[in-house]
Amino acid sequence: MIRALDSASLAELRRRLGPLAEVDQPLGSRTTYRVGGTASLWSEVRDEDDLLAVARALVDIDIPVLIFGNGSNMLVADSGFPGLVVHLGEGFADLHIEGTTVRAGGVLALPTLARRTATAGLTGMEWAVGVPGSVGGAVRMNAGGHGSDTVATLVRYRRVDLTTATAIDEPVERLQASYRHTSIAPTDVVTEAVHELLPGDPITGRAAIDEVVRWRRAHQPGGANAGSVFTNPPGDSAGRLIDACGLKGRRVGTAEVSGKHANFIQADRGGSADDVLRLMDEVRAEVLAATGTELTSEVRLIGFGPTPT
Repeated sequence: MIRALDSASLAELRRRLGPLAEVDQPLGSRTTYRVGGTASLWSEVRDEDDLLAVARALVDIDIPVLIFGNGSNMLVADSGFPGLVVHLGEGFADLHIEGTTVRAGGVLALPTLARRTATAGLTGMEWAVGVPGSVGGAVRMNAGGHGSDTVATLVRYRRVDLTTATAIDEPVERLQASYRHTSIAPTDVVTEAVHELLPGDPITGRAAIDEVVRWRRAHQPGGANAGSVFTNPPGDSAGRLIDACGLKGRRVGTAEVSGKHANFIQADRGGSADDVLRLMDEVRAEVLAATGTELTSEVRLIGFGPTPT
């Protein structure tokens, strides 16, 4: 299991953080799964100065640290997260559009970015309306959908390195991006992303967004989930493989493989995050046995293993 936050470290970090620290705060209920336990220590940062203050407070204290955005792509263990959770506040939700250049704060919701850029007569972010994540999270995992992804329009980003208490502006080439992967470390906080879009037509853009929304509603379930559970293997679809193994509707306790889309796992209201993980493991094992393909989780698993992901 993940190492515990010992009482001495907790007390010292609380002292250093002062008003920026809260103890035993809900965490799982803040995710889109809405299941899971608490955070030993929670820090809500309003701006970059707060974030750098948190980084300085962490010097010489060896504890797990989790960067928390909109909670749309993670599953928190029922036992919670025995470490520090750093949450970006609304001060990181700004959006500035100048010509075709778009600067977006790390906590800005992707659907908001998609709609506002389309309304401004720009094209290139319409796909993001169907992704319930944040700008910073999208940079971290190179989020994408409907034939595009984050790095298709990203030109640079800003991150705060919590291990060195420094803010760094970097070009997109430094991301080493691939399918649902970048070089962003768990202790890096993406505070801003700059996208270069193309001129478009607001009416066409809104129509494209409406089509994405219609497609998502027709093909993907609502309710408590984290979107796609597994990444697509090369040349195939995780959902197709799971469906072909007859696993739609498979249930473990309070978790169920969606009958609408096999690559979604739903959690019952008041359910167990540990049930969700057990079902993920069961699905992975059966697909591997039947097809020889090992599925890789797209969901960040928090509090289940040695380190946050």
